[in-house]
Amino acid sequence: MIAPLAPRGSRREAIRGSQRLLLLRAAARDFPTLAADTWRVRVLLVDDEERMVAALRRGLAAEGFVVESAADGPAGLRLAQHGDFDAVVLDVMLPGFSGYEVVRRLRAHGNWVPVLMLSAKDGEYDQADALDDGADDYLTKPFSFVVLLARIRALLRRGARARPVVLSAGDLKLNPASHEVWVKEVPTDLTPREFLLLEYLMRNAGRVIGKAELLDHVWDSAADVAPNAVEVYVGYLRRKIGNDRLITVRGVGYRLVA
Repeated sequence: MIAPLAPRGSRREAIRGSQRLLLLRAAARDFPTLAADTWRVRVLLVDDEERMVAALRRGLAAEGFVVESAADGPAGLRLAQHGDFDAVVLDVMLPGFSGYEVVRRLRAHGNWVPVLMLSAKDGEYDQADALDDGADDYLTKPFSFVVLLARIRALLRRGARARPVVLSAGDLKLNPASHEVWVKEVPTDLTPREFLLLEYLMRNAGRVIGKAELLDHVWDSAADVAPNAVEVYVGYLRRKIGNDRLITVRGVGYRLVA
């Protein structure tokens, strides 16, 4: 027996219902892919202030991050080393050992995960210590969540590129924090100006740098600098690190051999 045809209006509603069901099924198939793209960014929070961590977890999760947390230095270090995180938000004052020590140990083991340090200390030396130890950014408490979020996004754009605390070019090494220099593993004494000149050259190793650029970055632009100051200090530096490491490109500038 053939079932009677449904009224025309009912058929139209059934068709629309089927179309809506197909669209919902298609959206359901697409959603896991979109979610995987959104939720793949993993952030580690290391802080012993429970209320702040809870608030940050909620806020970051609402922005689409996967968030894990630790409440002391040793636990934070273990997670950072083995958790495959895209960024770490790290407090300075922690039980066990400090955030400074956490970031020092990460960098010593070649882990270049971007690190944003948090601290109630706003002194310039506190910030300088964090950056010299290997942190990528520093934010003082209290802070705006909007600013924290923007700082994390900026770190993610940079990625986990190697940013060693100790600069190296061949067998030449320089530690900006401790103002130490080694040539073939032998400590070498430099004057403050020689050190600044070598640091800038090492940060730009392999690139030809003109005299004007060196004057802008190594000398105070407002100071009364003799025209041949660069040549004089390049000569001083060559005597201490070796002539073959610092090449003159005539009419252009100088290049430190990488």
